[in-house]
Amino acid sequence: MSTSPLSRRTVLTGGLAAAAAGAAAGSARAAGSNPLPPAAENGWVTSTIARMTLEEKVGQLFIQNVYGKDATTPDSRNLPLYGVASPAEVVQKYHLGGVIYFAWTDSVQNPDQIVGLSNGLQKAALTQSSKVRIPLQIATDQEQGVVTRIGPPATQFPGSMALGAGRSAADARTAAAITGTELLAMGVNTNFAPDCDVNVNPLNPVIGTRSFSSRPGLAAELAAAQVAGYQRDGKVASSAKHFPGHGDTATDSHVAFPVITHTREQWEAIDAPPFKAAINEQIDMIMTAHLSFPALDDSGNPATLSKPIMTDLLRHELGYTGVIVTDSLAMQGVRDLYGDAEVAVRALLAGVDQLLMTPAMDDAFAAVLAAVRSGRLPQEDVDAKVRRVLSLKYRRGIVARPYADPSAVPSVVGTPSHLAAADSVSDRTTTLVKNDAKALPIAPKGKKVLVTGYGVTTTATLAAAMTAKGATVQTVQTGTSPTDAQVSAAVAAAAGKDVVVVTTMKAWDTNVTDTRGGQQKLVKQLLATGTTVVVVAVRDPYDIAYFTAAPTYLATYSYSPVAIEAAARVIVGDVAPTASLPVDIPVAGDPGTVLYPFGHGLTY
Repeated sequence: MSTSPLSRRTVLTGGLAAAAAGAAAGSARAAGSNPLPPAAENGWVTSTIARMTLEEKVGQLFIQNVYGKDATTPDSRNLPLYGVASPAEVVQKYHLGGVIYFAWTDSVQNPDQIVGLSNGLQKAALTQSSKVRIPLQIATDQEQGVVTRIGPPATQFPGSMALGAGRSAADARTAAAITGTELLAMGVNTNFAPDCDVNVNPLNPVIGTRSFSSRPGLAAELAAAQVAGYQRDGKVASSAKHFPGHGDTATDSHVAFPVITHTREQWEAIDAPPFKAAINEQIDMIMTAHLSFPALDDSGNPATLSKPIMTDLLRHELGYTGVIVTDSLAMQGVRDLYGDAEVAVRALLAGVDQLLMTPAMDDAFAAVLAAVRSGRLPQEDVDAKVRRVLSLKYRRGIVARPYADPSAVPSVVGTPSHLAAADSVSDRTTTLVKNDAKALPIAPKGKKVLVTGYGVTTTATLAAAMTAKGATVQTVQTGTSPTDAQVSAAVAAAAGKDVVVVTTMKAWDTNVTDTRGGQQKLVKQLLATGTTVVVVAVRDPYDIAYFTAAPTYLATYSYSPVAIEAAARVIVGDVAPTASLPVDIPVAGDPGTVLYPFGHGLTY
């Protein structure tokens, strides 16, 4: 589903000047940002490529997930994927260019474990039998907010759309700098962030609050700030995603194949500015999108496999010289047309440099080798891809400093100064959308308060904050799709309370999240009790359109405790809200009519 003409006209007319200004500023900042002289970089890269076997070159083009909490302990989950059991063996078997960490692979349990795994994997890469010594990219997706792979004690931030609400490029850069610094201390040298998609579709199921804004100018400004924060301050590689833009779809490319219906002119005005700003800031990597964009390539191929998009547009027209990496090749959006081995070859032919998370490593590796040996994939193209990958590793300091210092982790990760900065940034992101009854701020001392709605941790965090201020609090957690019985229990608990604080999480999405419509029922039935009700949307800000009678409504854009604690400070009046909506909130069922516009926000 595409956005309304109204939404597009707004971004067409309102975003271009700001995007141009942000891009110009990014270009000026980027001058002289490479930390090592080009001659040294070129010398190491050239000599290394000259000594590499074809298998080693192809290995550098793959970034894979590996199972296990340390490098050398066998994990049976690796066997069906790779034929070997330990993460170290996987790295050495394929001469991998990189690995990626997830909680579900047991890679990110705590900072000490993470640094141990990182150093163990680097040792495996650097001690295998070879004429070359090439360290790994060790990557994760630490966008913050809804996409956060490493939790506390690492410092948490509320994510991109919250930063868009705060409107501060300085805060966006601070969040990226702290995140990057802590990742590097744990041996993670590559962050697949920031998200450069412009979320012009409020029904977008996969981007949403991962986007800074529905306005390309604001998204471009904050994307450039975060690239500077990650790369210049945090010293980690960063990756803009998902090119050419995933912001106007109602389809999730993890499970299906989206089609973007923007014209070329709309792409230039809406989708392109954040990527251009990131390129001007000399971003190390750009991640592809598994979607069809007929105005840019009418072949029906996903952008990941599209030479007109990856090479003609990104390389030639936009002049991008860094590394192009695919989104996960295990996602359905790229697997519908071709087999996994053929997908790997076609992505490289399209202009991609690195393949992320192929689900068929042996087949894909063999297919790429065969494509080179047959001449289908020219050797000089492979060498150019490897050169970009090795240049990134050298320029980012991975070659000079492949290992992290375990003893330094406590003095970097989750320090009091970092946590205080996160609280300060978060205080500037909570948006007060509606306060018709002047219920906020609340003086909680002596009040009887019910905290209900989405999230065990979310409701507990709010309840603890209210209790600390002297309220007597009851908590009734109802989840994302409450049953009628759960709704009735929460409504019964509201009896005799002075205030009800109810949290919603994508209550608008009755197809995926609130499948029973229970969150909407919960809010409406709580409102019918006549008790003072404060609604707090803890993810997408769009929920208010589905219970417009609510007189008091806050948007946090994140259910991370750091965002919820900031919302609690706003509720009790310790902090006055200053943020404004980074998107339009449309009328329910009518995306062309705006209920609350971009820039709306109240204060005390």
